[in-house]
Amino acid sequence: MATGMIKLLLNGIGETFYMTLVSTALAYIIGLPLGVILYITDRSGISPNKAVNTVLGFIINMLRSVPFLILLVAILPLTRAIVGTTIGSTATIVPLVVAAAPFIARVVESSLKEVDAGVIEAAQSMGSSNFQIIYKVLLPEAKPSLIIGAAIAVTTILGYSAMAGFVGGGGLGAIAINYGYYRYQEDIMFITVLLLVVIVQIFQEVGMRAAKYSDRRIRRS
Repeated sequence: MATGMIKLLLNGIGETFYMTLVSTALAYIIGLPLGVILYITDRSGISPNKAVNTVLGFIINMLRSVPFLILLVAILPLTRAIVGTTIGSTATIVPLVVAAAPFIARVVESSLKEVDAGVIEAAQSMGSSNFQIIYKVLLPEAKPSLIIGAAIAVTTILGYSAMAGFVGGGGLGAIAINYGYYRYQEDIMFITVLLLVVIVQIFQEVGMRAAKYSDRRIRRS
């Protein structure tokens, strides 16, 4: 393989990690609080509020129902307004965050629902406030599940980033499309797919190991 192509692939790997990790971090900044709100405002939550839960749930479900490629194109004006361009790895982060945040909100909500209700009732009986229950009970108890959900979210965002190559995104997805698809270089297509699979496996393995470690620490405490 030519040196130029090796450099291109290494650059694509770097851009893929950059898009995936930055998008995941930003999506969690938005999605984690939304997931907590969905959980606590549910009718069985610690602060039921049907109106808030219904409106927020509708918005999240609506965003999740839009295919990523359509969403990516639909918010091009927003992307241009935020980063000044619609092409490249940095521009791809905007639609990745918009697409991933609702997904993460549901993942967080699902993880919190796995927490034993008895633990929450015990905290309430000791006079803990809702914020204390969220910060000291719900999130620590749900940590292993939240970490597994984060691993799933990272791989989902990685898949989205590869699709963004169709409309000028960067990373391995753009290389696969520009060289493997448009130029019929099947070897490049195979290599980029293989690299994406390896990266997904790395993220999954790290996430699962972190979840197991976190679960053991919780049990010991």
